[in-house]
Amino acid sequence: MIKHLFSAALLVASSSAMATIVEFQTSQGSFQVNLFDQTTPKTVENFMKYVNADRYQDVIFHRLEPNFVLQGGGFFYEGSIPLSQVESFGNVDNEPVYSNVRGTIAMAKMEGNANSASSQWFFNLKDNSANLDVQNGGFTVFGQVIGDGMDIVDKIAKLERCGSIPLVDYSQEKCADVQVNPDESNFITINAVTIIDDSENTADNLEPKKNTLLKPTNPDSGNGNSNSDSSSGSLFSLLMLLGAGLFIRRKR
Repeated sequence: MIKHLFSAALLVASSSAMATIVEFQTSQGSFQVNLFDQTTPKTVENFMKYVNADRYQDVIFHRLEPNFVLQGGGFFYEGSIPLSQVESFGNVDNEPVYSNVRGTIAMAKMEGNANSASSQWFFNLKDNSANLDVQNGGFTVFGQVIGDGMDIVDKIAKLERCGSIPLVDYSQEKCADVQVNPDESNFITINAVTIIDDSENTADNLEPKKNTLLKPTNPDSGNGNSNSDSSSGSLFSLLMLLGAGLFIRRKR
């Protein structure tokens, strides 16, 4: 498979488009997301660079924490393990305008570095505002799932996991066997992210909740444990997650 072969001129031209509604076409169904390009412009511009360069084509959802987050944008499967990593365009400044409530999409980033988001993002499966609105400078929400799209997200969130990776048709016995790895049919793949509506005012009828919890003197509580809900998985998932380098801590 040939990936990421776009001319520089095309990338610059297309990344400036004010696309506000995109569709995630996944192996479990499609859903749409309205991006807040007017209020989180740097983050949306960064996201659209990856969309327009097809760098989100065939990426997988590589982390699922039930009743917390569903994360992607970092890895894709090219026929073998370990997984391949999405090529980064670099970091983007944090824009913690909105709250991490259920149905929103936000950027993942390095622990202890508020401005370290690059390609990875996550969907909030519940209201995570008390935690993620203040953790690490606040996690930047830059869009929300619209229509009945959360039906698809919730469907994925109910799948079995190997480690923290959601998979289909993959038993816990296989997961525990270090000699057995999943193949393309097992991963939850994003086949493409496409522009549906590039109007600038598509978010006018939305009322996203503002982040009112973040204080300049309290960018990160510094407490809380890393999530330990994940079951023990095979070597492939443990190594992949260790290499992810992006942390979203779940507080109890």
